[in-house]
Amino acid sequence: MSQPRVLCLGEILFDFLSDQLGVPYEQVTAWTPYPGGAPANVATALTKLGTASGFIGCVGQDETGDRLLSVLQSATVDLAGVQRHPQAPTRGVYVVRSETGDRAFAGFGQVPTTEFADTYLDAAQLPVQQFETADYLAIGTLAMAYPASREATLQALALADQAYTKVLLDVNWRPVFWTAPETAPRLIRDLIQHCDFLKLSDEEAKWLFNTTDPGIIAHRVETVEAVLVTAGEKGCTYCVNGVQGSLPAFQMPVVDTTGAGDSFVAGFLHQLCERGISSLMDAAQVQAMVQYASAVGALTTTKAGAIAAQPTAAEVDAFLQTVNPDS
Repeated sequence: MSQPRVLCLGEILFDFLSDQLGVPYEQVTAWTPYPGGAPANVATALTKLGTASGFIGCVGQDETGDRLLSVLQSATVDLAGVQRHPQAPTRGVYVVRSETGDRAFAGFGQVPTTEFADTYLDAAQLPVQQFETADYLAIGTLAMAYPASREATLQALALADQAYTKVLLDVNWRPVFWTAPETAPRLIRDLIQHCDFLKLSDEEAKWLFNTTDPGIIAHRVETVEAVLVTAGEKGCTYCVNGVQGSLPAFQMPVVDTTGAGDSFVAGFLHQLCERGISSLMDAAQVQAMVQYASAVGALTTTKAGAIAAQPTAAEVDAFLQTVNPDS
């Protein structure tokens, strides 16, 4: 297995998707488990596209953790950064879906959010050597909700800084994970200051910056090279090194939107690895990179489950050929 070019730090879990569209959490009687967790989704999507990735996170010493790690192994994700907690269970999250397939995170069953293994990620056990060889570190914000995993995230940022590893942050705001959601904006804004690339949904952009304009956000966060704002069926906008653009969404037969944003992130990072960081200085290449990321995200919505639905590079290329037949 080759050295990971992208390290993905954070949670891996089972998404228990409601089998009944439009039914509230309390009334759902049937759930189907799918492997998920944003950083894990990004890691598997990257390997399917052809970019070597590694996952850094903590799971329980339980059968659920074994099953999830088997999924990563099958996707050839490097597991050198995985930690196992002897008591805390591996996380499961229940996801309800609307009539149109849009999802909402509803809860964690009988276990408090602070007691899952991912909250105990240990800064002292991070795979230091992998930071020295990786090109990118992808993180989210959920680990910032818990003291131990917050410390590990900040240590990872320090290691990335020492090794000149570029950092992409996907805000991935999920208030159900936080015991004190009111503390999140300050922690997340501080985190953004350590990142090179920032990806937000339009709702997250409004929440944190009171605007969905990526140019305004980039101006306010002078440390970032790129701001990417996704808006589902409304497409996405971006500002990369001062150049702004927008792309409409691909019209797809949507089955499940879980993990689409994570696939978008993976598509963008894959393109960065393929084209090189200097490509961000070329407006035409940037547009092509964002279109590629959008295609990866769109194709993921056509099947159920975040990881199972992720496309291969060949599938993305074939889809884009139908969109851009002359390219």
